[in-house]
Amino acid sequence: MIAIFYKTAENIIQTSEDVQILTSLRLDDVLWLDLFDPSGDEKRAVEAFLDTTLQSRAQAEEIESSSRYSENENSIFINTNFLMPSPENYSMESVSFILTKNVITSVRQVPLRSFTDIQRRIVSGHRVYPTGFHVMAGILENRVDLDADMIELMSKEIEQYSKRVSLGEDVGNEFLIDINQLQENTMLVRENIVDKQRMISSILKSDKTPDEINNRLNILLKDISSLINHTNFSFERLDYLQNTVLGLINLEQNKIMKIFTLVSVLLMPPTLIASIYGMNLQLPLLGGFKDIILVGALMLIIVAVVILIFRRKRMV
Repeated sequence: MIAIFYKTAENIIQTSEDVQILTSLRLDDVLWLDLFDPSGDEKRAVEAFLDTTLQSRAQAEEIESSSRYSENENSIFINTNFLMPSPENYSMESVSFILTKNVITSVRQVPLRSFTDIQRRIVSGHRVYPTGFHVMAGILENRVDLDADMIELMSKEIEQYSKRVSLGEDVGNEFLIDINQLQENTMLVRENIVDKQRMISSILKSDKTPDEINNRLNILLKDISSLINHTNFSFERLDYLQNTVLGLINLEQNKIMKIFTLVSVLLMPPTLIASIYGMNLQLPLLGGFKDIILVGALMLIIVAVVILIFRRKRMV
């Protein structure tokens, strides 16, 4: 599927999903070519129109710096990742941008809210986006705003987990698994933001970028830096929360072991007495019933003495 945003003779932005319209358009007439899960014919038509080669999905997912950003005399090639949130975990989706003069071409495989929002704005007020550089800046600004919203939601979720620990709720394996998942999501968000930071820094170094866009990107870099600091704080908070939960679990286990140890110590003297007299005393109904009472009382006295000693040493 392809969405073509182009200018008419009256300087009005029109959209089309027919790739054949490119044969009747000039490069200066086109603002944005958005390829969403494109077919082979659509790719070939766009490549012929731009006189360049679109990057494959495998190339877009490479992590080398040279693969994430490159440029030649006519075009700038950018590969980046967009975070896709879900109820349980997050996933990364690769997106490719090609800036040829004032035309931006985007290649993606999944629907993205940032693209939908910018497309809606272009149709309603196209003068805000006169060139492909303005479109790209708008997409990045929208994406960073969404990342900030995700970080805010994660912070609220971390706060809820922290309150559960403070209120003394039962914590166990499931609680630790949830915290670990939050840590994974936080790292993915941070990785996604750092990727945007690297991409914007590379764009700022290009002499093809207009000064107006450079100013907007510099402001965006400051926003990204603050988001990175926030994600670092969230990760440290999760690490502290995880250590707290592990400490509480260890304390609970120590209490259980303390009870078992105390019971063992209390039963050791009676067991010793029973072992000594067990072979020399007669059983009840066979004589020596007073001896049994005496030995039992002795056992209770020893247990009471051991408990008293433990309490004086604050071991109980």
